[in-house]
Amino acid sequence: MNDVTLIGGGIVGLATAWNLLQDHPGLKVSVLEKESTLAKHQTGHNSGVLHSGIYYKPGSLKAINCRAGKKAMEAFCEEHGVPYKLCGKVITATDEKELPKLDAIFERGQANGIDCERISGERCRELEPHVASVGAIHVPESGIVDYAEVCLTMGRLIEERGGEVLLSSEVTGMTRGKDGVTTLRHHGDVRTETRTKLVVNCGGLHCDRVTKLSGNEPSAQIVPFRGEYFELTPEAEHLCKTLIYPVPDPAFPFLGVHFTSMIGGGVECGPNAVLALGRECYGKFEMNPRDLWESLTYPGFVKMAAKNWKMGVGEMWRSYNKAAFVKALARLMPEIRAEHLVACPSGIRAQALKRDGTLVDDFIVDEADGVVNVNNAPSPAATASLNIGKLITEKLGPRLPARPAAVAV
Repeated sequence: MNDVTLIGGGIVGLATAWNLLQDHPGLKVSVLEKESTLAKHQTGHNSGVLHSGIYYKPGSLKAINCRAGKKAMEAFCEEHGVPYKLCGKVITATDEKELPKLDAIFERGQANGIDCERISGERCRELEPHVASVGAIHVPESGIVDYAEVCLTMGRLIEERGGEVLLSSEVTGMTRGKDGVTTLRHHGDVRTETRTKLVVNCGGLHCDRVTKLSGNEPSAQIVPFRGEYFELTPEAEHLCKTLIYPVPDPAFPFLGVHFTSMIGGGVECGPNAVLALGRECYGKFEMNPRDLWESLTYPGFVKMAAKNWKMGVGEMWRSYNKAAFVKALARLMPEIRAEHLVACPSGIRAQALKRDGTLVDDFIVDEADGVVNVNNAPSPAATASLNIGKLITEKLGPRLPARPAAVAV
């Protein structure tokens, strides 16, 4: 019998498994991933930003986990040779009307203990010569990393510590018993039942469905939003040195189109945010009828769409009109042109949405009868993953086998 079975081979599931094995040597831990590789979905389509935590409400799970998680991620990368870089970023106001919102973000940054500085537009252009700015925040501690490489490293370390990482293993059922949970998984045509004392659901895009499999009802439904990106041509890469972000709209959990220097080279631009036609439909015209019907008929989506339809139309227009996308980027960088941009792979955000239409912005971790369900882990979950894993490990601690007693020598 397993001690803990984790569902999902993205960065949150792997970070939790790594924490469990560090704190409880000898624990029987398995990670079940339905895909043939780790980090296939949200983690593997991540832009690779090490977030500082400047945007988040002081005291929120996002703020607390982001700050501690960032330090832990930097330490992990240092110890295990994963490249990362603290390149810094600017959050720039391009209109005087945005300055009050910018000041509010700066106040949050100070409250969260972040190394940040409120700077003038002139100073901003010294840091990023091609940016438009009437005022900005400089965050020198923001950074970049390859989270897919982090996951591959974690997967190797988990196996070295005696844990299992089982790929192509989709969980299709769960049954609770007196002494634990039976998980039903399929590896191709092979059906396997695994007995485990505790289950941690880190299913990402499918976390609400896994929660239902465990016999619990999620407090919010996942509605997938596709984020489309462009990449700067090599000739245009000099236009962005670090990370360039706009002043976000506090009513939405999306940060707006921005420029991101990548750890492996190059600069990404985006994303927009449009309803995905399926939870794993990355192409503009890919569709999963079941997923789409589930989103369109969910009362929470209907209410959210009715309230924010103008913003939704704008996002869709930018999706189908490159000139409109360029116009949005040009607010930050007036020199940008359509010929500077080449389309690159999209990502999908698992956005938790309540039945009343509220977009859930903070992490949700629910627990019931031996199953911990991570029911919302939006950005900055990758940055915060090691601390999320630590908190889940602490939550499970009283029900885990005691550490072996030290042997005197």
